[in-house]
Amino acid sequence: MVGPPPLKGIKVLEFAGLAPGPFAGMMLADSGASVLRVNRHNDAPQDMLARFKSSIAVDLKDPKGVAFVKTLVAEGGVDVLIDPFRPGVLERLGLGPDELLRLNPRLVYGRITGYRRDGRYADMAGHDINYIGVSGALSMLGAAGDRPTPPINILGDFAGGGATLFQGILLALLARATSGRGQVVEANMVDGSSYLATFPRMGRLTPLGGKPRGENTLDGGCPWYGCYETKDGRWVTVGALEPQFFAQLIKGLGLAEQGWEENRGDEDRWPELKRILEETFRSKTRSEWEAVFDGTDACVAPVLDYDELREDPSREGDQRPAVTLRDTPWLAVHRDGSKVGDADRGQGEGVEGEGYVPHLLDVGEGGDEVLGEWLGWKRGTHYDDNGRGLSLVNDKSKL
Repeated sequence: MVGPPPLKGIKVLEFAGLAPGPFAGMMLADSGASVLRVNRHNDAPQDMLARFKSSIAVDLKDPKGVAFVKTLVAEGGVDVLIDPFRPGVLERLGLGPDELLRLNPRLVYGRITGYRRDGRYADMAGHDINYIGVSGALSMLGAAGDRPTPPINILGDFAGGGATLFQGILLALLARATSGRGQVVEANMVDGSSYLATFPRMGRLTPLGGKPRGENTLDGGCPWYGCYETKDGRWVTVGALEPQFFAQLIKGLGLAEQGWEENRGDEDRWPELKRILEETFRSKTRSEWEAVFDGTDACVAPVLDYDELREDPSREGDQRPAVTLRDTPWLAVHRDGSKVGDADRGQGEGVEGEGYVPHLLDVGEGGDEVLGEWLGWKRGTHYDDNGRGLSLVNDKSKL
């Protein structure tokens, strides 16, 4: 019997921002939390990370808008707040952690910045590439003799930023179960991405990663750990690190009994072996190589693009939760009416676009319903819209 999602009943107030904050909010929403986003009245519906969320418009430059948020936090039982702004923005509005934790001592006040709050770059603007640059992680990414190459904005914004904030929020909720009190959770993309780079950073002191960028076992220097182009211009991945897997690779390529099984550790011959592998993989199409290696332990698999994954059901491109909870699964993203109760895909009907096409949340969409669920409020009775955002009908609060 599948139970409710793990965070059902958790109320999250997310201030609209760029990638990492909304990503943390999306992970909370995917886990079953009720996530209400605070937008400006004229925000364009451009956030691609808005599934399962609702929205309200609030003018934070208006004292009535600030009072509305304070009342919502104090009386609405808000469990989590996500602050995506640069340091000091919400404090200057009277919505900093000291003030809001005074109003709601159980609040988990999560905030995300790019640089460290106490570091030399704290007051500077930046983006993912800057943050992973000063973290040290970017120095290890890229081909030998070429410029450092960032993995789009996956490492800083999402893995080191939003996902790390999500983990911190969960830890604070666990701690609250014991202490009864919330706390401030601070994530930054410098420390987050550096933490993710712990293994390769330590590996620099070992034969595994002690050479310059692009010349090591796992970063492109090793012939049997990398990507190879096929006859049809597509690519396969090779990760045959262990000797027994390497033996199956060589056998599948038709290169067995040429001495490579015994001589693969001779780094002076690595350029030769790499050239041979390049030529061999270019002799067949990707699908032909899949026919050779599928079902083997040669550690060869195709590089699939998202068009293939979306269009070909055999490619397992149905987007699933990041982790499977057997008894209390996350909410489903992929739509498949025959598997509504399948823990592997998540529970529920899935979402429009199925994780490939974003649901762009309109300002105010679903907000009235959430305010009703959280506080029993009704538009016109408890709050109204002044054209720039929501405010209380009878603002007699001394908050």
